[in-house]
Amino acid sequence: MTASSSSKQTISMEEWESKLAEVPIAKSDLNQLIMNYLIIEGYKDAAEKFSEESGLHSTVDLGSIEERMQIRFAIQNGDIKSAIERVNDLNPDLLDTDPRLYFHLQQQQLIELIRQGKAEEALEFAQEELAPHGEEHPELLRELERTMALLAFDNVTMANGSHMSPLADLLDFAHRQKTANELNAALLAAHSQPKEPKLPALLQLLAWTQDQLDKKATYPRINNIIEAVLEGPATATTTGGNNSNSTATRP
Repeated sequence: MTASSSSKQTISMEEWESKLAEVPIAKSDLNQLIMNYLIIEGYKDAAEKFSEESGLHSTVDLGSIEERMQIRFAIQNGDIKSAIERVNDLNPDLLDTDPRLYFHLQQQQLIELIRQGKAEEALEFAQEELAPHGEEHPELLRELERTMALLAFDNVTMANGSHMSPLADLLDFAHRQKTANELNAALLAAHSQPKEPKLPALLQLLAWTQDQLDKKATYPRINNIIEAVLEGPATATTTGGNNSNSTATRP
């Protein structure tokens, strides 16, 4: 380990900042990156304010953000019927052309009925709404069977993360969020917009790049993405001769 560490190149803060200064980054590109994130994640008010302050005019109707967010909030609150109605008003063809998405919305509706203890209504709903999808798309049958299996458990709880059933993840808020994200991505794609914002992908690329560079050099790195402050090599390695602090807050 000592030999490996000594063979690494050491890059000073001054040299690193000098190299960074040589990289041309247009402010307009940064503004586009921020606007892309605000629009896709649904921050309508922030997007409007940023547009005014930056002078950047989005090609996307910012009013459509609110419509998408109302649909997302409906799903997050378990109001799937309302979400489907809003989707049909916004884009009547979307669910007809995406059977998997429609199935997942109907599956979430079934989960909500089971959550409410409406076993008979859930069975009827599954037979009338979901079973036909399973016949047309056999690959969806396993998901339907797993959801219906919730009826066999008397005590399925998510309180304090306590899973009383191997199926309890279906009742977790994260499952609603997953369905909401899938629908949001479909709505964006239907309007020729990216499904995912670029910023998170760039942060993941930063983390991966630093991990790769760690193997070859000691250099100023960003240990805390939220603060985004460069920490020099000396800062990262001087704590009583222990290197643990240099990696404790890595992304």
